[in-house]
Amino acid sequence: MAYEQFNEQEQNRRNALTQLRKLGIDPYPAALYPVNTSAKSIEEGFNKEEAEAEGFDPTQGPYSNLCIAGRIMSRRIMGAASFCELQDSTGRIQIYIKRDEICPSEDKTMYNTVWKRLLDIGDIVGIKGFAFFTQTGQLSIHAKELTLLSKSLRVLPIVKEADGVVHDAVTDPELRYRQRYVDLIINPQVREV
Repeated sequence: MAYEQFNEQEQNRRNALTQLRKLGIDPYPAALYPVNTSAKSIEEGFNKEEAEAEGFDPTQGPYSNLCIAGRIMSRRIMGAASFCELQDSTGRIQIYIKRDEICPSEDKTMYNTVWKRLLDIGDIVGIKGFAFFTQTGQLSIHAKELTLLSKSLRVLPIVKEADGVVHDAVTDPELRYRQRYVDLIINPQVREV
């Protein structure tokens, strides 16, 4: 299939889609993903003081078997471990992904190929794991299983915020009306109205 009419990033995403299919991964599975929580409910319910108590085991208790789905909004890959920010309909939460956790066997294709090279910002994934606080105190989900739910073929604008100042926000009224879905994805204040 010729991709000349698409820009370079869209061509790369379509090539990744083809590679996912060659690996036997359905980029658009029809099955319903069994979500049992949301970013907001974890943030409101998971207690930091309780998590820091001596003898606390994050793999036991009510936040030990979480299942959440959302859109990848950012990624930080650091070798055999990665962090990403997942956005669902209620908010955002950080996800911690370790290669040996999502690929317990000798085959590390899911992490090394799929996660590191074929998934992009905007893709929708399902995560199963447990809640914990990182060493820096950030609430996160430690992923035990990663499932691709939908491959995004269009590039999302990346909005950055530093020191309370928002950069690269979508402010063009025509674009916001014509591509309402983009506005709802990247502007949380619009979604809350």
